[in-house]
Amino acid sequence: MTISEKGVSFIAKEEGLRLSAYRDSVGVSTIGYGSTRYEDGSKVKIGDKITKERAIQLFRNTLKQYEAQVNKSITREINQNQFDACVSLCYNIGTAGFAGSTVVKRINANPCDPTIADAFKMWRNAGGKPILLARRTREAALYFS
Repeated sequence: MTISEKGVSFIAKEEGLRLSAYRDSVGVSTIGYGSTRYEDGSKVKIGDKITKERAIQLFRNTLKQYEAQVNKSITREINQNQFDACVSLCYNIGTAGFAGSTVVKRINANPCDPTIADAFKMWRNAGGKPILLARRTREAALYFS
């Protein structure tokens, strides 16, 4: 599967757009729509600047690795909204975190399990603070829509 335009817009809105590199809530250098690396694997550095067009290009190019991880991790059939929600989570927590997550385990056991929403919310903390709970709630709502 590939992410829908609705899913792309969802993640872009959640991440926000910053054209100058900044440190995210856990201190990682980030630019554009939440990108921490460029397509060649090099890390974003404080002082980097990009245009909106470049941010969109970087975002779309790097989304592919998160789509691939969701496709690799989820062994059950899921619908487009479920896939989009999973890509959003994977984009935010990383491929390794997603692959080993309770979200994946519960989806692979039963993609309709209502406790999947709780599993999304397990990823609510950043820097030890529950600052991502609202995002996880929105992702879970997308998953079950």
